Amino acid sequence: MFGTDIGIDLGTASVLVYVKGQGIVLKEPSVVAIEKNSKEILAVGEDARRMLGRTPGNIVAIRPLREGVISDYDITEKMLKYFIMKSVGHHLFRKPRIAVCVPSSVTEVERRAVEDATKQAGAREVFVIEEPIAAAIGAGIDISRAMGSMVVDIGGGTTDVAVISLGGTVVSTSLKVAGDNFDEAIVRYMRKKHNILIGERTAEDLKINIGTAFRRPPINMDVRGRNLVTGLPKTINVTSDEMFEALQESVTSIVDSVHFILEKTPPELASDISDRGILMTGGGSLLYGLDMLIKDKTGIEAFIAEDSISCVAIGTGKYIEFESTGKMKGKRRK
Repeated sequence: MFGTDIGIDLGTASVLVYVKGQGIVLKEPSVVAIEKNSKEILAVGEDARRMLGRTPGNIVAIRPLREGVISDYDITEKMLKYFIMKSVGHHLFRKPRIAVCVPSSVTEVERRAVEDATKQAGAREVFVIEEPIAAAIGAGIDISRAMGSMVVDIGGGTTDVAVISLGGTVVSTSLKVAGDNFDEAIVRYMRKKHNILIGERTAEDLKINIGTAFRRPPINMDVRGRNLVTGLPKTINVTSDEMFEALQESVTSIVDSVHFILEKTPPELASDISDRGILMTGGGSLLYGLDMLIKDKTGIEAFIAEDSISCVAIGTGKYIEFESTGKMKGKRRK
């Protein structure tokens, strides 16, 4: 194979890789298992995720990305190299061009860290794109038009809210409340309300199956955790009403940020958004009722992108084509 174009959604919870002409070729958790003393990498991605909460003392499963930015540079570089090789193989005659996304509020230092890690992982040329722009492209919106589009991208570590027009961001904000915070809120609630300690995987199952941001017909689910009084395993029945209570603070923060950005949006673009609705992307947007809550609080229709989890990865991959035709205001590093 000759050199190719790759888009990487470098997420706090998972990494998605888009290869030009092939689509999404890889989706794995952004988790790395390492040996504590030697720092040797034992597993990456799904294999490492299975180890979360189940490792002996000498092995630790870590997430090298926190709240959308790199927290462990060396491990992130090795993880990226592994995912790139797994996606395109070892037989490229030329290093690939890689576009990688970052939250809209990253600092120049954080942006440079992403660029350098991607370069060291094997990129010939690196493009950096803000997540809301990537999400809009991936959802099929023509962002080069003089028309306002509002994107709410709810990932694992950050939520990005942005208004986009003419290929650039007009006004945006990024808050460190997203899917991981939903899980943490559920863990805290179970500890406080039921004296039960559950793991993050169990919290995620609760979020997916009975979590809600809006009142819904009650449903329930059995959950097993450790009783904090007796120290023994215990199974309890949890209802969706309890999940609504647990998630209230987190989802309110997201809705408030949407409201804040609407207040900052120029009138003409606000009118466009009112007509076209608010686009929601990212895994966190799939929380039941979040779209209904945004509509209820803003009066504007909110709709979830068709393939919301993959939107950012697809948009990041397509971004290189946009950038090379000069339609985009992008940053490139050779």
